[in-house]
Amino acid sequence: MGSDYDEDDYISNESDEDEHDIYEDEAVDDEDDEDAYIADDIDEDKESMDRITEKNFIVLEAEDIRKLLQDEIAKVSSILFVSREAATILLCNYNWDVDKISEEWFANEEKVRQAAGLLENYSARDLSIKEFFCGICLENHDCRYDAVGIACGHLFCKTCWKTYISTSVNDGRGCLMLRCPEPKCRATVGEELIYSLASDEDKEKYNNYLVRSYIEDRKKTKWCPAPGCDCAVYYIVGSSSNGRNFDVTCNCSYGFCWNCLEVAHSPVDCDTTGKWIVKNSSEAENTNWILTYTKPCPKCKKPIEKNQGCMHMTCKSPCNHHFCWLCLGPWSAHGERTGGYYACNAYERAKQSAEYDEDKNKREMAKNSLRKYTHYYERWAGNEKSRKKALKDLKLMEAIHLEKLSEIQGEPETELQFIIRAWAQIVECRRVLKWTYAYGYYLPEDQHKKKGLFEYIQGEAEAALERLHQCAETELQKYFCEGVLQEEFNDFRHKLVNLTGWTGYYFDNLVRAIGNDLILNCQDS
Repeated sequence: MGSDYDEDDYISNESDEDEHDIYEDEAVDDEDDEDAYIADDIDEDKESMDRITEKNFIVLEAEDIRKLLQDEIAKVSSILFVSREAATILLCNYNWDVDKISEEWFANEEKVRQAAGLLENYSARDLSIKEFFCGICLENHDCRYDAVGIACGHLFCKTCWKTYISTSVNDGRGCLMLRCPEPKCRATVGEELIYSLASDEDKEKYNNYLVRSYIEDRKKTKWCPAPGCDCAVYYIVGSSSNGRNFDVTCNCSYGFCWNCLEVAHSPVDCDTTGKWIVKNSSEAENTNWILTYTKPCPKCKKPIEKNQGCMHMTCKSPCNHHFCWLCLGPWSAHGERTGGYYACNAYERAKQSAEYDEDKNKREMAKNSLRKYTHYYERWAGNEKSRKKALKDLKLMEAIHLEKLSEIQGEPETELQFIIRAWAQIVECRRVLKWTYAYGYYLPEDQHKKKGLFEYIQGEAEAALERLHQCAETELQKYFCEGVLQEEFNDFRHKLVNLTGWTGYYFDNLVRAIGNDLILNCQDS
C-alpha cells in the first residue's frame, strides 16, 4: 500500500478535497441568513476569519460580540420602526430571535407590546401638580426636581429609583427586564433611565448582563469554558460533515465540545465521554481495588491489605484481631496441624466443598473489571501525556527551532512548513487516539466482530501515528547539524510528508468507522 503512495498525489488530492469542502460549506452558509450575516460582519476586519468556510464554527471575541449585539439592536429597530431601547427590550424578551420578533410583531403588535411591557402611548404628566407622593419612601417630593417616571406615568423620587435600579442590577440578569416599581404595573424600565441613574459600576454590570444575555440566551452561541477566556463560539448548525462532531477550538487554543462543553472528544459521542469522565473521577475503581486486593477483618470489618508472605494477619489498633488470611478464622485455631504459616487446611477443605466459590467469583469479577479499566485508562492517559508533549514540541518548533533549521539547511521557513503540519497532525491524532480507548472500553464484550474490527482499525492508525511521531521527534534531530547533504534532507522531507498523509488517511478511516458505530462495516451474526 505504501509503495503506491506519492507525495505529489497526496498534496493534489488534499487540495481538491479542501476546495470542494469550501464550496460545499459556502452553499450551506448561503442558505442560512444568520450564519452568513455573522460571518460577513466579522470577516471585514479579521484575517483570522479568512478560512471561515472551512470550519463549522466562528470564534467571537469580546469586540465581535458587542458589535454583533449592537447590530442586532439596530436591525430590529429598523425593521419594526421602534427606538433602540424598545428593540433591546424586545430582544431580551425573545432570546435575541429576530425572526420570531418580526413574525409575532406583524401578526399582533399589541400582544407583543403587552408581553414585553412596551407602552405605545405615554401618560402625559400634569404640569400643574407641583408635588407628588413617592410610593416607595412614602414622602412628598418636588415634581420639578425629583420626579422620575417611565411610559406608564408612575412617579417615584430619584433616590428611590437609584436604589431600586442598583438593587436590581446587583441581583442579576433580571435587571434586563426590570418592571416599574408600582405594584401590578407591567411597564418595562428601559436602558436610558438605567444609564442616567445608575453608578458607573452598575452600568458596567448592566452592560455585561446584556452581553451574557446575547450569548447565553441564543441557541447557536456558547462561552468558551476555558478559565479566564472571554470568547464565545457561534456554531453553524448543519455545516459539519459529521453530525456527531461538535469539537471547536477557541482563539485561546482550548478545544472543547460545543454540545456538552467537555474537552474536545471526537469521534466519541457525548454520552460515552460523560460516562468515562465520571468513571475516572468516581470512587468506583477504588471500590474495585479494595474488593480485589483486600479482605475485611472478621472482627471490625475494616479492609486489610496483605503485605507480607505468611497468612497470619493482625488488624491495627485498637482492634488487634489475629486471623488467617485464607479462611478468615481466628489465628489461635491455626498452627502446624492446619498447614502452618503459609497454608490453611481449613480453607482447602472449604474450597473443595464450594463454601468459598461465591466469594472467589466476586473477587475474580472485580479483578477482571479492574484489569480491563486499567488497560484502557493507561492508554487513554498515556496518549494525553504524549499529546501535551507534542503540543509543547509544536510550539517550540514554531517559535524557535524552525528558524534555526532554516539557517542550517539554507531554506526559507515557508519551505519547511511540512514539519509544522506533521507536528499538528501528531497533536490532533493523539487526541483522537486517546478518546478511542474510551470508546473501546464501552464496546460490548459479546460483539466480537465489532470489537475485532475496531481494534484492527485502531491498531493500524496507532501504528501509523507511532511511525510519524518517531520520524518527527527523533529522525529530524540530525538535520539540525551542519554537513547534511541536501539530497538527504529532501529524502527526509518526502518521508515525513508521506507519513503525515498516511497517518491522516488511517485516522480518517478510524473516525469514520466510529462515527458510523462500526455498523456499516460489521454486523454480528
